[in-house]
Amino acid sequence: MHGYSGRKDELQARLRRIEGQVRGLQRMLDEDRYCIDVLTQISSTTRALQGVAVGMLDDHVRHCVRDAIEQGPEAADEKVDEALDVIARLIRS
Repeated sequence: MHGYSGRKDELQARLRRIEGQVRGLQRMLDEDRYCIDVLTQISSTTRALQGVAVGMLDDHVRHCVRDAIEQGPEAADEKVDEALDVIARLIRS
């Protein structure tokens, strides 16, 4: 079971709202909207996705990493390395 399983409905609802934001962006381009308005909406959509990512990272640390710590140092190191790798990717994006 994944750490986010208990919040799956909430996460999917948030992703559906983000999907709507992306469709709105497409519409804005179709309508030749002002570039600053489009960029503002892109920023908002990006922040929403980052919010989902931070929530999932929190779930990962509290569930997967915690479980790995109970399994022993080797499993814990593997999960910590995974978390650090994904944090690095999130920071770069």
